[in-house]
Amino acid sequence: MIHASELPSHTRAITMVLETGPEPALLFYGGAMAGSDSSLQLVTFQLGAEKYGIDIMEVKEIVDYEEIRGIPNAPVYVEGIYNLRGDIIPIISLHRRFHIQRAADVEEDSLLIVMIGGMQLGIVIDRVLRVITIDPDQIQPPPQMISGIGAEYIRGVVHQDEGYLIILDSIRLFDPEELKQISQYS
Repeated sequence: MIHASELPSHTRAITMVLETGPEPALLFYGGAMAGSDSSLQLVTFQLGAEKYGIDIMEVKEIVDYEEIRGIPNAPVYVEGIYNLRGDIIPIISLHRRFHIQRAADVEEDSLLIVMIGGMQLGIVIDRVLRVITIDPDQIQPPPQMISGIGAEYIRGVVHQDEGYLIILDSIRLFDPEELKQISQYS
């Protein structure tokens, strides 16, 4: 779980903690303050054995995985719908979409609520890691294939001490036709 103290000081964020059970869920509305700093802030998370990042500006909230209602005849990667304070949000499993095994040591999944193509979607992840700031010069082009996710869905890769971080290009995760089909469920 990410705590407000882990957000960089130059980030404008409104945080709210909801009591959703034994562990509170942290919700935040990301947004870097305007300025000359060209750094990129990423919400990092685990999906299977790999670490991924997504631009904090694309992440609306992080919530605990709760009851998801299945949808008959939906694409296999659509887990169902989720009621987030009255908004019905389609929930997408990148595990299913890219044939990635879930991390073995995860007790409870989390949801990243993101905006993709003007639509609010929930993405199932194994666990949220932290918010990091990187220099765009650190981003290297992606290899052709990483853990089942093709290079067309990856913005780049950043080498870190403990391995590498795959930065997803959320706009390319779904083509316009897929988004149109998914929007039927919201």
